[in-house]
Amino acid sequence: MTNNTIKNEILMTLERAFNCEVISLENESFKHNVPEGSESHFKLLLVSDSFEGKRLVQRHQLVYGALSDVMPKFHALAMHLYTLGEWSDSKSANVPDSPNCHGGE
Repeated sequence: MTNNTIKNEILMTLERAFNCEVISLENESFKHNVPEGSESHFKLLLVSDSFEGKRLVQRHQLVYGALSDVMPKFHALAMHLYTLGEWSDSKSANVPDSPNCHGGE
């Protein structure tokens, strides 16, 4: 697979848009009823001071805004967005597993 994957495009876009303390993007397409090798479903963990003072919906809006040109290329993005202070709190540092989709593996 080339470096110009959707996953890499999402990561590069977010790294340019945010001061990322922690960033992780998992391709969870295999959990869904899509062709093998698809890049359609992702789970994002992003820790950034850009989220300070922002409610959850505002954080999501910031990410959607940053990804506006990339979003037509994929189907779903589960987001786990934290400030550094929230991430440092051990209770918040656990990112839940995503469930398998109906029809997925």
